[in-house]
Amino acid sequence: MNRMDFPGRGGEAVIEYLDGDFHVIKPGSFVRCAITGKTILLPHDLKYWSVARQEAYVDAEASLEAEMRATNAKRR
Repeated sequence: MNRMDFPGRGGEAVIEYLDGDFHVIKPGSFVRCAITGKTILLPHDLKYWSVARQEAYVDAEASLEAEMRATNAKRR
């Protein structure tokens, strides 16, 4: 992805998360972390996501928290 893929119109983007990449469905300047709700600016700050859950995470700690929650939910 390059800066031209995100026309800076503001607003929340809709993203399809893929293995090692992502596809912009609806352009925007950010997505939200599924765990913290924090804003993740596109494209450079988006580094962590789940393909299986189609969620973005602000950092590795939030990604781990999501994985732990998903694992615990499967055990119930």
